[in-house]
Amino acid sequence: MKKNIHPNYFPNATFTCACGEKYTIGSTKETNTTEMCSACHPFYSGNEKTVDTAGRIEKFNARKAQSTKKVTK
Repeated sequence: MKKNIHPNYFPNATFTCACGEKYTIGSTKETNTTEMCSACHPFYSGNEKTVDTAGRIEKFNARKAQSTKKVTK
């Protein structure tokens, strides 16, 4: 490796999430901020919500029900 071209590495850098969680991870910056983490992300926290516009979920479920009826006959 070439000398003096790589950034400084901080093995105990602090990442702070908008929800208040703090993590210690290696990084090239000493402190970092993020908007989402595994503690507040809807997929990981179990608070996932499905936004239905114009009844698309009902339309999909109806088409799915019709296709399974055709196959089972």
